[in-house]
Amino acid sequence: MQRIANLDDIAQGLDALCLIDPRLERVRGMAGEVPLRLSEPGFRSLASIIVSQQVSRASADAIFGRLTKLVDPLTPQAILAAGEDTFREAGLSRPKQRGLIAVAQAVVDGLDLYHLCSLDAPQAIAAMISVPGIGPWTAEVYLLFAAGHPDVFPARDVALQSAVGHALGIEPRPPEKTLIQLAESWSPWRGVASRLFWAYYRELKGRDAAPPA
Repeated sequence: MQRIANLDDIAQGLDALCLIDPRLERVRGMAGEVPLRLSEPGFRSLASIIVSQQVSRASADAIFGRLTKLVDPLTPQAILAAGEDTFREAGLSRPKQRGLIAVAQAVVDGLDLYHLCSLDAPQAIAAMISVPGIGPWTAEVYLLFAAGHPDVFPARDVALQSAVGHALGIEPRPPEKTLIQLAESWSPWRGVASRLFWAYYRELKGRDAAPPA
């Protein structure tokens, strides 16, 4: 597996995508800078993704910022030791509290978030979604940004659905199953396609909707 590790990898993927699907040449031109978005694997990275579930990027950044000030360092052990008052002060909903605690316990019990980054995507996703609080979207985003996986496309992401729909003239925006099928044609560079359409959405809407990396 070729890891997406630098901006040269992004450029290589974009070139390949435009050859695979010439429609993406226009998308690339309108998207502006397509950032790398790479984070260090581990609990902190996964926790930030869990916090960003189903909220805006701005809200996620604010909540995670408060959490990391209240729980410093942000480790599984520290999360397990934190009380409900801490989570409430950070602004975490009860489902996200439960998710963070479940993931922290899984890591303490032996879930190796670093090893998962070396696995093929289906195998890693299957291992991650067995943990309460980790759904397919969370697992896919972790593999994109922590593992640099080149061929993952989180088709459940509403911003990606909107961006692809607008860019390719698909109305209404393509639902998850349709987008999964469409993105298959962009393999083995679906990870770069994800970044491209998040960048396109940023230029379209004037705000960043990509999950934090």
